[in-house]
Amino acid sequence: MIAIRLFMLMVAVITVSACSSTPGNTIPTVNSLLLAEPEPTSQRSQMVIARYTHILYEAPLNDEERAELLFQRGITYDSVGLNSLAQLDYTEALRLKPDMAEAYNSVGVHYTQQGQFIQAYEAFDATLDINPDYHFALLNRGIALYYGGRSDLATADTSAFLEKDKSDPIRVLWQFITMRQVDEIAAFAQLNENRAKLNDEQWATSIVDFYLGDITEAAVVAALISDVQSQEQLNNRLCEAYFYLGKYHAALGNRTTAANYFKLSLSTNVHEYAEHKFARIELANIRAADRPAN
Repeated sequence: MIAIRLFMLMVAVITVSACSSTPGNTIPTVNSLLLAEPEPTSQRSQMVIARYTHILYEAPLNDEERAELLFQRGITYDSVGLNSLAQLDYTEALRLKPDMAEAYNSVGVHYTQQGQFIQAYEAFDATLDINPDYHFALLNRGIALYYGGRSDLATADTSAFLEKDKSDPIRVLWQFITMRQVDEIAAFAQLNENRAKLNDEQWATSIVDFYLGDITEAAVVAALISDVQSQEQLNNRLCEAYFYLGKYHAALGNRTTAANYFKLSLSTNVHEYAEHKFARIELANIRAADRPAN
């Protein structure tokens, strides 16, 4: 394995002082963290954007070809965090090619991030109407329903998404997160049942084990670095791990600890990951909960 110095800035222990803790925050520390070296803006992505832009302006394209290029440029904009430009491209692609399922899915994610949940549901419905096999729209619609306060419907979608691959710990976690809002006891029972189908060799299985109380947060970090081969791979894993650790603490009311984890997830700059996209929603929800009532 490549020397760990290539993968991280430092190993740190972050202590949250009691005076900064929010009411109900009973765990004042976040232990044994790896601090990500934020992903730089990809030079390759910038060149891809420039190339797509040149073709869009200069080449004689029909509507379908232009829509496909706009969608691909939107994906690239998303990967470097240029969300507004990405959404403009998806919207224009749909104007030119109204049956583009993947563009509806992408624009739906943006609506979710903006809290425009009705528009998000409609976008994901359109994705699945056009292409019922576009399974990630099930997850994304489930997440939108969850953040929109409709966890009963969200659980149906995240459960359907899990059925497509029961060996994926991330799918297991999203089913648990949505189900927990409906019936916590049933959610933990289902989580325990789903754990039996997971592969111990997948690093993210450690997050499920942590949720079940079988390992510590430090063990989750140890699992994610165990076979890391690059800085990019490390950042991807940190983005996911810190988001789900944040969700764990948020559910317990440990809002300061949860907020720190969501900030750490964002610090990776892995813009294309769902966990990075929704960490900002989580932070907004924490700030709203901390805001004094008028």
